[in-house]
Amino acid sequence: MRLLVLGGTRFIGRHVVEAALARGDQVVLFNRGRTAPGVFPGVEEVAGDRAEGLGPLGGRRFDAVIDLSGMVPEWVRHSVQAAGDAHYVFVSTASVYRTVPRAGMEEDAPPLHFPDWQSTNPDGAAYGAMKVACEVAVPPGGTIVRPGMVIGPGDHTERFAYWVRRVAAGGEVLAPGAPGRPVQGIDARDLAAFLLHAAGERLAGTFHAVGSPTTFGGMLELLRADAGSDARFTWTDDAFLRAHGLEPWGDELPFWTAPEDAGFFALSARRAVAAGLRLRPMAETARDTAAWEPTRDPQARTGGLAPAREAELLAAWHARGTAG
Repeated sequence: MRLLVLGGTRFIGRHVVEAALARGDQVVLFNRGRTAPGVFPGVEEVAGDRAEGLGPLGGRRFDAVIDLSGMVPEWVRHSVQAAGDAHYVFVSTASVYRTVPRAGMEEDAPPLHFPDWQSTNPDGAAYGAMKVACEVAVPPGGTIVRPGMVIGPGDHTERFAYWVRRVAAGGEVLAPGAPGRPVQGIDARDLAAFLLHAAGERLAGTFHAVGSPTTFGGMLELLRADAGSDARFTWTDDAFLRAHGLEPWGDELPFWTAPEDAGFFALSARRAVAAGLRLRPMAETARDTAAWEPTRDPQARTGGLAPAREAELLAAWHARGTAG
């Protein structure tokens, strides 16, 4: 394919470009050039700001567009217009849902946020509503992909990498919430492969791109077994953690969610799997993430509890249990 990738130099985008090049696709990147410019030697990078349109592309035609960086509805409208008859693949998010009231929810009857056409800050509370508005801008016949938690090598967010690293280190590990709380994680490489498949097959419709469901306790036990670690998990309840300044969905304890948010980690991938999504075992993702960890700049490991903070919380938890 002649493929235009909007973004393409960070985490999911890198996996998309690597897989596209391995397939023999002709790839052009459009981004601001701020994150890892030149990371793909020989791949054309066109510098531009999406807020100002895609004029720097000069009206070139493509077979497909993969939009990894569409956050503001106006940006997506500009991109759709510039894409012409190219198949448009838009990467949305499971955060388009206000709530997920039941496990196994599919795409057809979602309680979506109301679309937010005015906000321009995707880092704020309007993120999900902005993504809903972006979805509306995707042309009929395009592909909308709603990933859940994306994990694997290259994950700068630390959501999964922290737990891989922490469990491998062993000892007493503070585990938040309850071991039976559901979690899902899709390997970024599986997501990338599905985005390219959707582009090549011109899949129409909306798809959850989520991993096989498991539990928080099951995930940690898998990581312990895979690492051959002596980690011991001390499960702490939500009220205790909140009392000590922690909140679900925060950076210090990634993957910890409130009980009412459990459905976000139990979405159905049935439609996507039927359309071609292939999911690797989480154990493979864990091994590859562990292999990637030593290649990172230590300064980039910003997620999760600092050792002193974890020790302080564990001491407080044990003292609470013996008080009186």
